[in-house]
Amino acid sequence: MTARILVVDDIPANVKLLEARLLAEYFDVLTADNGADALAICDTAQVDLILLDIMMPGMDGFEVCERLKANPRVSHIPVVMVTALDQPADRVRGLKAGADDFLTKPVNDLQLISRVKSLLRLKTLSDELRARADTARNLGLDDGRIGEGKGEETPQVLLVDGRANSQERIIRALKPIANVVAMSDAQAALFEAAESPFELVIVNSNFEDYDPLRLCSQLRSLERTRFLPVLLITEQGGDDMIVRALELGVNDYIVRPIDPNELVARCLTQIKRKRYNDRLRTSVQQTIELAVTDALTGLHNRRYLDNHLAILFKRSVQRSRPMSLLITDIDRFKSVNDAYGHDAGDQVLKEFAARVRASVRGADLACRFGGEEFVIVMPDTAPEVAAAVAERLRVAIESIPFILRDSGQALHVTASFGISSRQATTDGPEELLRQADRALYAAKNSGRNCIVAAAA
Repeated sequence: MTARILVVDDIPANVKLLEARLLAEYFDVLTADNGADALAICDTAQVDLILLDIMMPGMDGFEVCERLKANPRVSHIPVVMVTALDQPADRVRGLKAGADDFLTKPVNDLQLISRVKSLLRLKTLSDELRARADTARNLGLDDGRIGEGKGEETPQVLLVDGRANSQERIIRALKPIANVVAMSDAQAALFEAAESPFELVIVNSNFEDYDPLRLCSQLRSLERTRFLPVLLITEQGGDDMIVRALELGVNDYIVRPIDPNELVARCLTQIKRKRYNDRLRTSVQQTIELAVTDALTGLHNRRYLDNHLAILFKRSVQRSRPMSLLITDIDRFKSVNDAYGHDAGDQVLKEFAARVRASVRGADLACRFGGEEFVIVMPDTAPEVAAAVAERLRVAIESIPFILRDSGQALHVTASFGISSRQATTDGPEELLRQADRALYAAKNSGRNCIVAAAA
């Protein structure tokens, strides 16, 4: 996982120690020795996560965090406070300032890396939603009210806890901020989470004959609960469980004995983040789908591609990550319309789009470019991987006949493919498209039903 991490600490030895640990995991590292410099770096550079010391002269970590979270341009960056302070009141103050987590000095290497990777996974999701919301704004489709939503409704929280007395204490602590449904049967709780509109699941690890991480894993594997925040309650010294939980996608954890104020603060942080991402998702769906979706195939259209490709290209440059693009064209499509009519041609286009959708990966962007041409944008994808995706799609098109709905006629269809990949010399997204288009024409001239990659 490649990302850029900002380490902020006024003691050089602490900075060097964290920097060495992060560089060993192949992260890019920026450093600052005071709060003002940290804020300036966040304003001018791409930062994916901040490790922030609290005790600094001048502007302390609490104030830095508050300023970051008050700035809409950088408020989405996860902040982990790294501090010698270990009192619950300090953690609560930091969480209220907007911090996503705490690491206590001396920092445990395993917890540091696992927590960083967990928060970066969550940020990747938010980044994609924000990128799509930016595309909507660029298209003039967004009304700018992302921040609005259900802010007054009482959150619904599901507590999965094996002990009645523990359930009572947690319900009592959360009563001022949430409606809590408590269950002791983990499998019944999984069904309840999938069927009800919860905004947070709290899983207590106090079961005697059940592995709580199994429930966490199942929550992440189900489509209906994939984006539902999960908070794990663990024992002191349960580092192995914490690391494994974060790897499985658990959003946060709290260690027993539970401080009620810290529990409330962590729950509110997770609920707030979920509501923000839900609003982003809803905004994107409502403002983009009709305007930038091809009505026939259900894929994104040329209008959406032109805007979102620019965002993905810029992100690829900023993060020094690879990016590939392919254009595919149905071979001799005009003959289908001429021989069977335009309704048959539409059926072929719809089925072709379905096979495109089934062949590409979740992070890829598939669009109908126009007529019988389709474009697939592949972020974080090297040329050889893009070629493998193209070959998988080429085989999916060639190997199974297209069946016309009314006549049952089986049509054998093939497609040609052109691939381009971003190089250091690539001027912009338009050139990336042009290179793929030239490669497509080379594939057509080479006999069709083949793949050609643009020269580097």
